[in-house]
Formats: sequence, structure tokens, C-alpha cells
Amino acid sequence: MPEFLPEDFVIPTLVAGPRFRIRPITVHDVVKDYGAIVGSMDRLRDQFGPEWGWPAPEFTFEQALIDVAWLQKEGQLRRSFSYVVTTPDEERQLGRIHVAPSDDPDADAVVVFWVRSDQDDPTLEKELEEFAREWATTAWPFELVRFPGRELF
Repeated sequence: MPEFLPEDFVIPTLVAGPRFRIRPITVHDVVKDYGAIVGSMDRLRDQFGPEWGWPAPEFTFEQALIDVAWLQKEGQLRRSFSYVVTTPDEERQLGRIHVAPSDDPDADAVVVFWVRSDQDDPTLEKELEEFAREWATTAWPFELVRFPGRELF
């Protein structure tokens, strides 16, 4: 299997904008991440459940801690990268973005993202999708990126 990223590629660590901030997830995010997941269970099950079985109906805080620690470790090992999407002041988690190798030999990577279902601004998900599509090919060394569950617009 070819290398996912060139050895000398510097992983993006922070994207800050007027409406959201994106940075790698760490175990310190578990409380806000768990709250975002629990508050969005039905929507996340609809989006990810059929393919990945996530989040499980019995999703607990302990499971959230294990998941977040795993995502952080995957980033340290440069195997996949998970980012929290927060308000600019980082007071509230708005969702996540994941960048991972693609199983499709024709694609360089997959990018999966979600926005919490109790988000007040209905335009945020569209804005985050536009950002993710551009970011995946400008800040990362990818030419063809798949966005599972998202149609092109």
C-alpha cells in the first residue's frame, strides 16, 4: 500500500476563521465532543450508522474518551487525522472533520465531517462543506478526495 502522506508533509494544525476554528482533536476535547455527539445521536446514526455503526446506541462517556484518545493517536502516527470544529473562542464544539486514506484506489483520501444537530445556524454545514472541499486539495497533498455521504454541489 502506498504511503498516505509524504514523509516531509507538515500536517495542518490550526485553521481559524471568523465563524469557526479547526484544530486536531485531543483527549482534552472529550467533554465537549461527547456533548456534541450525544446531542446529535439521531442525526449521526442516520449519517454514519448504516456504514460504520457509529455512534452505538450505548455510547458512553468512557467510550467517547477511548475514541478521542484513539483519534489523537492515529494523528500522531500519521495514519488518519481528526479535527474538532469549534466556535472561534473554542467555547462550543460545532462538529468534526476526519481526513483518512481512501479504500478506493482512484482517490488519495476521504474526508468525512459532521455538524451537531442543535446548531443554530443552518448555513454552517454548507460553509463547512465548502471549506472542507477546498482545504482537502489546497492544504493537503491530495488530487482526488472522496466525501462519503456527500454529493457534489
